[in-house]
Amino acid sequence: MHSSVREIRTRLLYLLVRAFVFVLLLSLIFFLSIVSYYLTSQTSSIPMPFTGAIKGYYIGHGNWDGVGAVFDTIDELSSLDTLLLDKDHRIVLDRDSDPVSTVGSSYKLKPNDFALSLEMGGQEIGLLVITSLSPWSRLGIARAVIFPVSFISLLLSVFLVIVATLLIRRFVNPLAGVIYAAREVTNGKLGTRISSEGPQDMRSLSDSFNEMASSLERNDRERREMFADIAHELRTPLSIIRGRLEGIVDGIYKADDGQVVSLALEQTYLLERLVDDLRLLTLAETRQLHFEKKSVDLAQLSQHTIDMFSAEAQEKNISLALEKGGGNYTAELDPQRMEQVVGNLVGNALRYIPDGSKIWLTLEETSSEVKLFVNDNGPGVAEDELQYLFDRFWRKDKSRTRSAGGTGLGLAIAKQLVEAQGGTIEARILPQGGLQVVVELKK
Repeated sequence: MHSSVREIRTRLLYLLVRAFVFVLLLSLIFFLSIVSYYLTSQTSSIPMPFTGAIKGYYIGHGNWDGVGAVFDTIDELSSLDTLLLDKDHRIVLDRDSDPVSTVGSSYKLKPNDFALSLEMGGQEIGLLVITSLSPWSRLGIARAVIFPVSFISLLLSVFLVIVATLLIRRFVNPLAGVIYAAREVTNGKLGTRISSEGPQDMRSLSDSFNEMASSLERNDRERREMFADIAHELRTPLSIIRGRLEGIVDGIYKADDGQVVSLALEQTYLLERLVDDLRLLTLAETRQLHFEKKSVDLAQLSQHTIDMFSAEAQEKNISLALEKGGGNYTAELDPQRMEQVVGNLVGNALRYIPDGSKIWLTLEETSSEVKLFVNDNGPGVAEDELQYLFDRFWRKDKSRTRSAGGTGLGLAIAKQLVEAQGGTIEARILPQGGLQVVVELKK
């Protein structure tokens, strides 16, 4: 379901408020548990504020002699009937308004008594007993613990409200924008972008989303352009074939006219090559193309490719040669695929340089790689067009048609075949003019 940014922000705010209410409920349950504990229990080991003074007296004196002076200073116990028992539960001090036993005698807790354990080093040193304690008096004792905790909880609640407000401004609003933009992209609006705001992580998320959306938009555009290019490339030979066949059916051409049939057959060859190139390019891009790698001498492979194109080069009076030193130009490659790469590069150069030009191949080696340079002194391409040179169906001269040869996929296939074998390929403009394609291959 499509939602606006406001609706998404409302939902996120609701989640935040729900978490806040949940924390408050937990605090309330905690307070009620403390009150219930003090109202129902008979003995408690939870320290009270006034028990510290009593334990301090014992620690300082080593016994309970004279401890009554400490009780006179504790206001919380002034109105309560209390007994102080030692660790053997014998009465040390009796401040009960209605004495029930004598000092030194044992005391057994009664149902309405409330006892606070006095401990030191994990060992019980005594017991403070509040006799005949009413529920209201128990609640008064509980207040000694509840009030400090309540005050701290109130401060924490205020702090939580401030933090929640900051979260809304710094996280909720930017996150709502990301969610909304993601849904817009899902609905096909690939041009959706979001502003970078909030903390660093949120800005990084926004930037990453914008990069992802740009990539999706670019891929979608390239996909549409590719379909348009394929349709365009198929239309021309199909139109020629259909025209010739319709001409034969209508009697314009004779069925045994060799020239008409030859032209139609030539276009079917072109269609077949175009389909094969598209299939090869798709397999290479998806890394589904099988490679049979072995040790290949690039010098021999390059010379063999030059020999295959020598006749075409002589027809156009183009000089085609391999310049190499005495190095070891061996690399682990698929020889058939690599020969196709070199052939595509040389064939592309032959197709686009004028008659009387020059093409030369050079080889260099390092300890880890071999470099192949395919150079020509033709018109080259503009600096801003280098980035498109290995794209499908891209041509420097947009007016060139299939009659000029090629399918427009040669350099794109070469790039994919090189990268699939762990190499790199790039195009450069030579200082003296012309184009240079550099292929780097690992040994």
